[in-house]
Amino acid sequence: MAKSTRKVGRSAITGRFTSVSTARNKPKTHVVETVKKTTPRKRK
Repeated sequence: MAKSTRKVGRSAITGRFTSVSTARNKPKTHVVETVKKTTPRKRK
């Protein structure tokens, strides 16, 4: 079964998304967040 969450990196200063590796290397200015995956909506 596939995971229902994923990790994303975010700058704590600007709020912009970054890579997870950058966020882990710069813990003073970045955060690694766990985000739920969204399911695509079906069109009628």
